[in-house]
Amino acid sequence: MMITELTTVKARLGIDDVDVQYDALLTKAIKAFGKRFEKICRRKFERTVDFQQEFWIREVEIILLQYPLESVTKFETKEREFDPWSERADIDYLVDQRCVISLKKRLGDCGAGRVTYTGGYVMPGTVVDAGQTALPDDLEQAAVEQVAAWFLNREKIGRIRIWPKGGVYEEFQQTELLPGVREVLRAYERLDL
Repeated sequence: MMITELTTVKARLGIDDVDVQYDALLTKAIKAFGKRFEKICRRKFERTVDFQQEFWIREVEIILLQYPLESVTKFETKEREFDPWSERADIDYLVDQRCVISLKKRLGDCGAGRVTYTGGYVMPGTVVDAGQTALPDDLEQAAVEQVAAWFLNREKIGRIRIWPKGGVYEEFQQTELLPGVREVLRAYERLDL
């Protein structure tokens, strides 16, 4: 997943488009921070068609992993692990804030449910069609700033100690997010009920 485009990050860093020396490194960083953002927010950002999400059949509130929701394709249930999924028709539900599906009643007392839907953000550099939602500008800009900060400080960031004599020993800690980036991500964290 590319939460921002390479050209956007290079422009932020003042790297000319024809200079490809750091392209592979920056691309990996963009993908890594995109995944880290998803992990922190406990959700997936990239739009996916026919995403399948399982839930306990007794639940009536399904907090989506991929939102904003565009459409629901089907609901399925099964009672035991090795049973095939059985499609359920005439399921009454409401969608709250394009991120929660509220069922009118439980789909059963024992077993698993699965909903298939299309949702998430269209990533930068991709055409946004009717009914779709582009990745919010503040989320993309947070990624740009985080990648740029990492790149500019990559030689010293996270270094706890160095062993200067007799071999190469370095110990690193996990890179901290910029304070402004943490603030932006709070607004995109997946809901808990």
